[in-house]
This record gives sequence, structure tokens and C-alpha cells, in this order.
Amino acid sequence: MVATSFHDLFSRLRPGASAHAAGIARGYGATTARTITATDGLTRLRCASLLKPLYAWAAAEHLDTARWAEHAEPAVVVSSNADTLGLWLSVGPHVILDGIARRTGVAWSPPSADLSRFGSVEVAADEVATAYAALAQAALAGDPVADTVLGWMRQVGAGQTFGAREVAGVADAAVKCGWYGAADETTLRTHAVVVLPQAGTDVTVAVALTAQPYTVEKDRQVYRDNVAKGLPVEDVHEAAGGELLRGLLATTLRELGAV
Repeated sequence: MVATSFHDLFSRLRPGASAHAAGIARGYGATTARTITATDGLTRLRCASLLKPLYAWAAAEHLDTARWAEHAEPAVVVSSNADTLGLWLSVGPHVILDGIARRTGVAWSPPSADLSRFGSVEVAADEVATAYAALAQAALAGDPVADTVLGWMRQVGAGQTFGAREVAGVADAAVKCGWYGAADETTLRTHAVVVLPQAGTDVTVAVALTAQPYTVEKDRQVYRDNVAKGLPVEDVHEAAGGELLRGLLATTLRELGAV
């Protein structure tokens, strides 16, 4: 269903902005599954860091355990691009995305221009929510790799979560967030997924994707310079999209009856 409660958030978007929200609550033997979707602007967005736990899950069967953990843990816990690229290229983009599709039913296409650019995969929020619901239920059903990946998501530090756990009101919620503005883009992308701990096979997932205009060339140059130097830019994303991101997550969780 599309929830009208998102209209207030969407009405305040600046021209050129995009925002997605999606959520799923489901479980065997529970009440009827509930899904929420709401989109304003572009129907598909890049959200590289949000996909890293899913990449790690799919890559595990193709690598020995030690090598997999060496790259997968920092890819999830500290959002390491270098370690994500190590998984992406050593296993293969098509193999990883095919593995996600096989496990979740969600099929994504690799970037056509340069297969090495794992961050260029474009997705919709409802697809991300569906994939994470499958990951969470696999963990509850005894998949050790899925359980490990969710455990790493619970270790993601507060400095990388944009207040997502506070919105959920659950201190041990599994969270993954991402932030980036590529040189060829005029927006800053900030995104988050929250997976709430549930009983039995029940899972609740909330996803928010945002792309906020960032058109002042001087500011964009400073941002690019800081990224190139390895300096943190989370504060820029917080200023541009943090409030919107939390609003989308909070509304999604309320619609799902989770908060």
C-alpha cells in the first residue's frame, strides 16, 4: 500500500530531490503481512552502502570462511568500500547479484558502463525492504551467514547511523546506512535500512532513500576534495538529509505498527 502519511514530508522536498520509503512486517503464523511504499522523484536510486550486507551474504558461498570474513565484516560494520570491492570483484558482480536474486526474489542489474562500480546498481526502496526481509527470515530460520551479517549490522556505530536506532527505539536494531555524492551527480544521497528484532519468524524492516540537491559548485568541490582525502563527510549529509531520513523511517515504522 502507499501511505498518505508521507505527503507532508514529500511536500517539503526541494525541486530536484527524490525520496523513497518502504517497509515490510511479516512472519509465519502472524497476522497478514503488511507492506508500505512511498516514492517522490526518481523511481530508482543508487544506494551502494545499503547493499553491502546483501553482497556479503551472497558472496559467502564462493569464498573460504576466513577470506570472506576478512572482507565482509568491515564492509558491513564500517562500510569499507575497499573490502566491498574485494568481494564484488573476486566473486563477480553477476554472481553476487544472481545470488541475491536466488535468495530474495529481487533481481538487480549490474552497472552497464563499468562492472567494477558496485555502487552504481540502481534500486527502489521496496526492493531493498524485500531483500532484507528475506535476509532476516533466513537468519531466524538458522542460516549462519545471514545471522552473522545481521550481527555485524548491530555493531554499526552511532556515528554512521544518522539516528536510525533512536527512531526505531530499539538499542540493538540491525542498521546499515550510506552516504555519497558522486562527481557526476548534483545530489547528495543518504539512505538507511533498519531491521528490528522479532519473535519467532516475524521480521520488520524499514528503508529510506534520499537524494537531496547539492548544486552549489564550490560546496560540491569542497565535498569532493574531502572525499578524495578520506575525510568524513557525514555531517554534510546530516545537514542535507538527516531530518528527512529519520522522518521517512519513523513514518514507515508507525505505518507498520512497529513504534
